Parts: sequence; structure tokens; C-alpha cells
Amino acid sequence: MNKTPFYSYLHPKINPLQTVLDIQNLTRHFGKIHAVDGISFSVEKGSVYGLLGPNGSGKTTTLGIVLGVIRADSGAYSWYGEAPSPQVLRRIGAVLEQPNFFPYLSGDDNLKIVADIKGVPYTRVEEVLTLTGLSGRGVDAFGKYSLGMKQRLAIAAAMISEPEVLVLDEPTNGLDPQGIADIRALISSIAQNGTTILLASHLLDEVEKVCSHLGILKNGKLLYSGPVEQMLNQGQSEYLELLAEDMKQLFAVIQTYPGVKEVKKIEGKMAVFFEEKPDVKSLNQFLIGEGVVITHLALKKRSLESQFLDLIKNKENS
Repeated sequence: MNKTPFYSYLHPKINPLQTVLDIQNLTRHFGKIHAVDGISFSVEKGSVYGLLGPNGSGKTTTLGIVLGVIRADSGAYSWYGEAPSPQVLRRIGAVLEQPNFFPYLSGDDNLKIVADIKGVPYTRVEEVLTLTGLSGRGVDAFGKYSLGMKQRLAIAAAMISEPEVLVLDEPTNGLDPQGIADIRALISSIAQNGTTILLASHLLDEVEKVCSHLGILKNGKLLYSGPVEQMLNQGQSEYLELLAEDMKQLFAVIQTYPGVKEVKKIEGKMAVFFEEKPDVKSLNQFLIGEGVVITHLALKKRSLESQFLDLIKNKENS
């Protein structure tokens, strides 16, 4: 059996044996608010790890702590097995807030200032402009850039010193659909080159499309950490979606079919979950035999959104 992790196909340069970031029991309070409440997780080299959670869940605070911007109350973290230090942080590029450049200077000149600060040659300016899809736009003033272009220039600045890790806080926040698609494509491209990426987002779709791993945060607590695929396969991941001419009749009959575990309504249709993967042909024959007229039958796989909502609900009820 091929035991290659699924994310190795998405991110071929991943090395799951090397831990880039290790967080243990990290805690940070702001008065009575537990912004980060004893979380632990690790990020492996070459992965795209998404911190997923609503606003106020602790994502930005966590990123601020591991970048040395915010002090933790307790717990510990290490980069590449080393305690935080200026030398270690030089291996990391980050975009934590809205892009902040001189609006009257060109993209080129703004990046040259960053190059001076980072101590890298100006030749990197054109390289990162090309990397982020801004080649030819470096001569334009930053103030004339669209929101998407400003975000890409911020990522270019973070990548100018060729960091091994890129940290992004809500990288598509405020962008239109095209801008979101562009940034997602850029993140995937950077990851394909072997850069480890740690990003925070409140968008399920964003994490599902670009991340190999995720950590789910709510009220400062970590509810899940692991591969996205593993999250999608937790519990009953497949179900049958049904519609019938008489939905009440269908509801009564379907529950007598062997192996049915749960029946509920999802987006106006009946969702039927089974103990094992259902035999669609046999089920259809059974329903016909019971006089149920089916108008729609499809095998569905649960989305990250449905798994996420169930996880949140189960934690609240536990």
C-alpha cells in the first residue's frame, strides 16, 4: 500500500520529518479574556498550515506570539528546535497587518527600502515582483495599487530575503473574488517551491483550497490540529442526498433500511448517513419496493464547513 501522505502530492517538497514550529501549552490573557488558552501544535517543513477560526478566536495573537511581537503569559514555542532569537526570526517572512508602504513611492522603491533593511541585493526586487505577479508594475506608485496588488507587494516584501517560512494573517481579507483567487494561487505557487506557510483565516473555503494542515481555534482553545484530509474524513464523511414526491413517506421508510445511522435535513434535502458506505442500487430498489417515488438521489461527501460546524457543536455540548 502507498503510504505517501496526501499532502506530498500537493506540496512535493514537504519533509514531514522536520518540525519547523513547535508550540506547547501557549497561553495569553488580556484582562479576563483568554485570547490563547493552552494551545499546542506543530508545523512541519513544506506544509501549508492554516489557523482557522472566527474573529476573536486567538489566531492573530498566536501569530504575534511566535513572531515575537506579543509576549506569552505561559507555555513555550521553538523555531527549528531553537529558542526564539533574531537569528532564527531572520529565516521567517511575515505579513501581519494591512500592507504599509510609502504611498508616493513606487513598488520598486518601497521594496528597495525593505532590501536595505534586510541586507539583500536590489536584484531580489525584480525577482519577488515576478514571483508575486507584479512584474512591470513596480514603477507605479504604491498609492495607485488595488487592494490585491498591495497585498501582493506585502508578500513580495516578506519574501525578499528568501525566508524558509512565510507567515500570513488573513491574506485575502477585504479582497474581491478575483483578488482572493490571485492570492490563493500565489500562496500555492510559493508552497510548491518548498516554502513552509503558516496562515490565519476565518474563511473555510480558503483553508480547504490552499492548506495541507489546519488548526481550528475557538475562544482561544485549539479544537483540532492535523491534516485537512484527516479532518474531512473524520466521522461519517459520505452520505446519500435524497428527494421524493412524498418526503414524509420517505422519512418513515428510509429509517427501516438496514445500516441507516442518521437522517437529517441539509440545504432542503434529506441527508441519510450509514454505518458503512451504502449500496445505492440496493437502496433504490428497496425504496421502489416500498412504493417511494424518488426524484433525486446522489452520493455526497461532507465539506470542511459541515465538519467544522459539527466539531464546534460537539465541543459546545461536551
